[in-house]
Amino acid sequence: MTTVIAFILMFGVLVSIHEWGHLIFAKRAGMLVREFAIGFGPKILSFTKNETLYTIRLIPAGGYVRVAGDDPEIVELKPGHHIALEFNEKEKVTKIIVNNKSKHPHARTIEVENVDLDHQLFIEGYELDDEVTKLHFDVDRKAMFVVDERETQIAPYDRQFASKTVGQRAMQLFAGPMMNFVLAIAIFLILGLIQGVPVEEAQMGEIQPGSPAEEAGLQENDVITKIGDQSISTWIQFTQIVQKNPGQELDLVISRDNTEHEVTVVPGEAEAVDENREPITIGQIGVNRAFEKDILGTLVFGFERTYETSKLIITNLVMLVTGQLSIDVLSGPVGIYDATNQVVQSGFTNFLMWTAMLSINLGIMNLVPLPALDGGRLMFVGIEAVRGKPVAPEKEGVFHFIGFALLMLLMIVVTWNDIQRLFL
Repeated sequence: MTTVIAFILMFGVLVSIHEWGHLIFAKRAGMLVREFAIGFGPKILSFTKNETLYTIRLIPAGGYVRVAGDDPEIVELKPGHHIALEFNEKEKVTKIIVNNKSKHPHARTIEVENVDLDHQLFIEGYELDDEVTKLHFDVDRKAMFVVDERETQIAPYDRQFASKTVGQRAMQLFAGPMMNFVLAIAIFLILGLIQGVPVEEAQMGEIQPGSPAEEAGLQENDVITKIGDQSISTWIQFTQIVQKNPGQELDLVISRDNTEHEVTVVPGEAEAVDENREPITIGQIGVNRAFEKDILGTLVFGFERTYETSKLIITNLVMLVTGQLSIDVLSGPVGIYDATNQVVQSGFTNFLMWTAMLSINLGIMNLVPLPALDGGRLMFVGIEAVRGKPVAPEKEGVFHFIGFALLMLLMIVVTWNDIQRLFL
C-alpha cells in the first residue's frame, strides 16, 4: 500500500508541475486554457475555476493542458442554423444554445445568416417568424456555447494559441519540461539540506553491520587513497573498482586521523543488471558514501546533480537512437512502478532522488522532437520562425496524429516488456 501511495503522489507531482508550467505561461500570454488534466480517459474529479476546467482522469499515463485553438472547436455555426440566444444587461449575447432549445424558454431563437466569433464577435440572423428584419447581436467575449446542456466558452482569436507570437508559443510549450528541471533542482536542494552534500573523495560514511567493510576494519570517515597500485581520488573510482571485483581480495590504503593504514577487504557478491538489463554480478562492501553540510555546496549540488543526470539521460537516449542500446532498456508505467517499489523500501531520501531523476527524464523526453510531444510542437514553431509562416495546420495535424499512434504502439511494447520482466 505504501508503494501505491508513493507512486500516485510521485506521478501526481511530476505531471502536475509539468502541466502547471504550460498553464501558467498560457495564461500569462492571454490564452484561454480550456482544461488542465492529470491523466487520460474518463473523469474522476473535476471543477472549474477562472475559465479553466481542472480534471483528474482515470488512466495515469500523463496529462495535458488544452488551450483554445490547439484543437478544432466543438461548435461551428453556419448560415441556416437555428440557435437560441441569452443576453446580459448590456444586451450582449452570453449564451449560444445549439440544441435542446425548449429547455431555455426565455432565450431568443433565430436563424443564423452571418456570424463571426473570432474577430468582430457578432451574430446576424432572422427570427423564425420574420424573414425580413435582419437582426444584429454583439457577442460577449466570454459567451458560452451550450450543447447538450454543457457549456463551452467561446475563444476570440486573440485568446487562441495561434494568435500569439512565436516567442510566446515557444515559451508556453517549453514551460512544461522547464518546470520538471526546476522541480529536480528543488528536490536535490532539499536532499542537500537533509543529508548534506556527497563528499567527492572516497570517504567512508555509515558502515553496515556485518558487512565486508566492517569485517575488514574500515571505519566511518576513513578515506581510501589507493587500491593495490592504483591511486584513488574520487568515490566513483572507488566504487567502480569494488563493483568489478566481487569475491576478490582488494588491498586498500586508507587515511585515518592523518595516518595511513593498510587493510584487505573482500567485496561480497550482489545481483544487478547492466545497461541492456542483462543480469550481472557486482561487488559490494557495505558502506555508504560520506556527506557534509555546506550551504554553498548544497546550492551547487542542486544544479550540478541536475546537469549530470540530464547528461546521462541524453547519452543513453542517443545510444538508444543509434542502436547501441536495446529498446528493452525502456520502461513504461509498469516498470516505473516496480522500480518505485524497490526505491521506496530503501528509504525516503532515495525516493526523493528517484523522483528528481524521473522529473529530469520527463523533461528531456518531452523535448525530443517527436510528434505529439512538446518537442515536436516546438519543432513546428521553430520552422515557422525560420520560414516566416506557419506550416499548414492540416499537415501538422497529420504529423502529430501518426506520431501519436506510433508512440502509443511503443508504449504497448514497452509495457508488455515490463510485464514479462515481472514474471521472469
